[in-house]
Amino acid sequence: MSLLPVVFLLVSIYSWIAAEAIKIGDIPGKKNLRCLCDGCQNKTCITDGVCFTQMMRLKDGVIKTSHSCLSRDQLFPVEFPFLCLPNLRHGRSFGSACCSDHHFCNKDSNITLLDLPEPPAPSPPSLPNGHQMYLIIGAAVGASVIIVLFAFIFFLTQRRNRLASNKKSSVEEAARLLEDGPDKVLGTISEMTTSGSGSGCPLLIQRTIARQVSLIKSVGKGRFGEVFLGRWRGENVAVKIFSTRDEDSWKREVEIYQTVMLRHENLLGFIAADNKDNGLSTQLWLITDYHELGSLFDYLTVTPLDIVQMLKLAYSVANGLAHLHMDIVGTADRRKPAIAHRDLKSKNVLVKRNGQCVIADLGLAVRYEGKTGLMNFPANEKAGTVRYLAPEVLNKSLNLRNFESLKSVDVYALGLTLWEICHRSRICGSAEDYELPFAREVSSDPEIPEMREVVFVQKKRPVFPNRWSTKEPMITLTRLMRECWSHNPQARLTALRVKKTLAQLLANEDVKLM
Repeated sequence: MSLLPVVFLLVSIYSWIAAEAIKIGDIPGKKNLRCLCDGCQNKTCITDGVCFTQMMRLKDGVIKTSHSCLSRDQLFPVEFPFLCLPNLRHGRSFGSACCSDHHFCNKDSNITLLDLPEPPAPSPPSLPNGHQMYLIIGAAVGASVIIVLFAFIFFLTQRRNRLASNKKSSVEEAARLLEDGPDKVLGTISEMTTSGSGSGCPLLIQRTIARQVSLIKSVGKGRFGEVFLGRWRGENVAVKIFSTRDEDSWKREVEIYQTVMLRHENLLGFIAADNKDNGLSTQLWLITDYHELGSLFDYLTVTPLDIVQMLKLAYSVANGLAHLHMDIVGTADRRKPAIAHRDLKSKNVLVKRNGQCVIADLGLAVRYEGKTGLMNFPANEKAGTVRYLAPEVLNKSLNLRNFESLKSVDVYALGLTLWEICHRSRICGSAEDYELPFAREVSSDPEIPEMREVVFVQKKRPVFPNRWSTKEPMITLTRLMRECWSHNPQARLTALRVKKTLAQLLANEDVKLM
């Protein structure tokens, strides 16, 4: 609604009242105007404003007149001072006048008080007439609108100042952090996520980093994107680029990576996320730590393992999965929810220089809020890679309302991944050539009916070489894998139990993980 009619009404009311006043601004002013003053020496005062006369009828009916000066500072507004306006409401008991046309002009001021009315006869109270009612309503509405308008302007000003202050603080924080070297910046990001903030690092810093990354070469392609080697301030980073059609997967993976207290030595380290326009289309970037040895699948294809290498790889995968599955209560009401990966396999595990692994690709992960009992599924309902699906998933008998069932599916896939690692060990003889699980039972890219027949109906599992049954730690590892991929989900071990067993095997070999 336009405010012009209301403003026009208020201006009209004020102009009507002001027209009755002595227009001080229209009379030539005197810097040293002398006026009659009742309480002054020689009954004279000098002012740069006006001479003032005031007449008042006391309670006993006696009329008292007083004279004084008003300085220019006391005149507000200067053109139509309120003190000089005729008092319409109290015209019978009070009157005032101002003048400035000559010295002692207030000596002869003509002020007339209205006669007192006769006591009115008792009558029922009357309502204001129409003209007065319009004035009252108009003044009330106008005052209300002005108050609301000023309050709204004040609110917007305060909000703008607050946002500007917050933005300035964020910019200063980003600039301060990014002044440090890459190692220190990445270390600070690690501290931010480990501390339990859950936000990785501030969004402005993430976007700043993303815009400073240069792509070097493509190093692999996955279901939802292509992975590039990137460089940021002399440091290698991995950049997974999603297309806009896979935006849900990108959002999901970023959301999971920024979960409170998720960061862990055996989970891929998240650095930043941003969307970038390459001129032709919008790209969705996920920037993480870069591991030059590639995936566990790539590593096992070319690298036979000794006992220590085998146990370190196996333990680190179990350790990362146990951390994902764990519900952790932190300080200040922070809580890491339990997370099921749902697509664990050797191609989604990366190998670090120190011989340990990190679990990656969390785009299909499901979070379980232990406090509320709610599960947060991704928009993409795909269950994972067919070769690694548990029998209950292949048979469509998985209870999706039970989070323990989802964790059990991960443990089944963990058992297959451990088999891939052990299969490349040189213990008890030469290492076997690398094989995918069920490589001899199914085709290279099996469909669900084919896997269901082998895994659920025939209950087949990867085969153990006979020599594994003659020496530790292979005897224990064989039992461990069988308990991971048990046909009965409730009989499978937990990831934590697998981790502890592998930790004991490492201790038996006198190996300490750094």
